[in-house]
Amino acid sequence: MNLSNDTVRKVRGLILFTIVAAVAAVHYRECLGVLARIFRMLSPFLMGGAIAFILNVPMRQVEKLLAGKGGKKKWHRPAGLVITIVLVAGVLFLVIFVVTPEVVNTLMSLSRSVPLFVERVLSGAEALFIQYPEIVQYIETIQINWAELFQQIAGFLKNGAGSVLDTTFSAAVSIVTGFTNFGIGFIFSLYILLQKETLCRQGKRLLRAFLPDRVSEAVVAVAVRTEKTFSSFLTGQCVEAVILGTMFFVVMSLLRMPYALLIGVLIAFTALIPVFGAFIGCAVGVFLMLMVSPLMTLEFIAVFFVLQQIEGNLIYPHVVGNSVGLPSIWVLMAVTVGGSLMGVVGMLVFIPLCSVLYSLLRDEVHRREQKKKEKK
Repeated sequence: MNLSNDTVRKVRGLILFTIVAAVAAVHYRECLGVLARIFRMLSPFLMGGAIAFILNVPMRQVEKLLAGKGGKKKWHRPAGLVITIVLVAGVLFLVIFVVTPEVVNTLMSLSRSVPLFVERVLSGAEALFIQYPEIVQYIETIQINWAELFQQIAGFLKNGAGSVLDTTFSAAVSIVTGFTNFGIGFIFSLYILLQKETLCRQGKRLLRAFLPDRVSEAVVAVAVRTEKTFSSFLTGQCVEAVILGTMFFVVMSLLRMPYALLIGVLIAFTALIPVFGAFIGCAVGVFLMLMVSPLMTLEFIAVFFVLQQIEGNLIYPHVVGNSVGLPSIWVLMAVTVGGSLMGVVGMLVFIPLCSVLYSLLRDEVHRREQKKKEKK
């Protein structure tokens, strides 16, 4: 039986793939370790790609403003990059500059409020013990072996001293490594942004060289849709967070509630986490209000749920929902699955990712339905 060269090449590829798959299945732990090391080596560049993607969203608008009607020129790219970095750094600096004094005032206020709160709790406990003496009798029946307890504490401190030093050293190394990776990633992102069109052309040429034309065109189409969806989601999420934080600041200021600026900024940042983010800010706000007055805490909870309903039913569907195009039930599933797999980053990534998969599946279903109708 004579086999063509193409068939022989496919058989060789199949045999090679089978061998590689079998080796990977037997030595999967070693393979996972190798993949983890490769990921750590590439993490600065992956971070750089993420930074470049985020900065490219405002940079694209800045370049359009610089170009105007005269068309793009060579100096528009570096000028747009510099203006974008200055704008982003300026926003971060403004937030830090505005929030830092508020944080200091909050800590000073808590240093005065916490002792008063503890005193009120102790007074309430004493009144409760006087009203219900059986509680005191029950507490007196509890026997504690203080000698054994102190020995356990001493042993824990003795054994924990070395682990504390190891943990401190590991934390210091992690911080230095993190700053180093961020620096490398930031520089890498600048190169990406300065040459993004060239990189896109090279990527398309690479796909056309190694893949069939139909497959390469499909990959490019999916990549374009993914970039558009992620950019729209990022823009909408930031706008929605600013609107929600501003609403909290204005309403709390009108109601003369304390910590209005701090809670507004905190909720704006936590609102970047879809669905569950604002509740994190609510928990911190409840703690701060509880130090002031339990009645004001109830008032803050009521304000939070009212504004949350306004944001969830009116603002979010129009600002973020339309840009993502994903039904609410799938948004909740994407946030839950992404958070369980990758934490906060997973929550942010899985919504646009699921939106892309949802749109691709919708298009494929529509195409197959049309194909069946044509056959009939």
